Amino acid sequence: MKRTILTLAFATAFSTSAVNAADNQWEKEASDAWIDGKAEATLLFNGNLNSFDINTDVKNGVVVLTGKVDHSVDKKLATELLIGIDGVKEVDNRLTVVPEVQDKDDDGNAESDFVDAKIATVIKTRLLFDTDISGTDIDVDVDNQTVTLTGEVESDAEKQLVVNIATNADDVKRVNNKLTVIDERS
Repeated sequence: MKRTILTLAFATAFSTSAVNAADNQWEKEASDAWIDGKAEATLLFNGNLNSFDINTDVKNGVVVLTGKVDHSVDKKLATELLIGIDGVKEVDNRLTVVPEVQDKDDDGNAESDFVDAKIATVIKTRLLFDTDISGTDIDVDVDNQTVTLTGEVESDAEKQLVVNIATNADDVKRVNNKLTVIDERS
């Protein structure tokens, strides 16, 4: 009798751990699928990248990017956009830079414009993904790596958070804070 009870207890414990392991595997796969969908959507809605030339694969929270982009700043932008997604542990950026043929009339400001566009996109994306910020009420303009923030926020704390997000973005030299706090009592 003792042996039967012991065998039954062992079998129950073993089967429960097997079910838990299967559940954990399913949760990881579902999480990876969610991250992959979020990554694809983030790249698709970014106006500075051609998302049709970028492929994403996710395994255990690591996003692998393959495909091609026109500029090295686009490659960096793709990484910046995806590293901020919840659940992303790392971005393995294997994108290949295939430069476009440049016109001879190029004025040399293209790289600066791309850096400004990258900065604006990163800041706007972070503001939209932050649930404590009303990101749609904030305008982000970037010129020569100087960020100008305009719009309305609900509190001084939200204002400071927005300024910190802008200040902490890569390549930002200066932030002009023109945000207004709307009166919460009205």
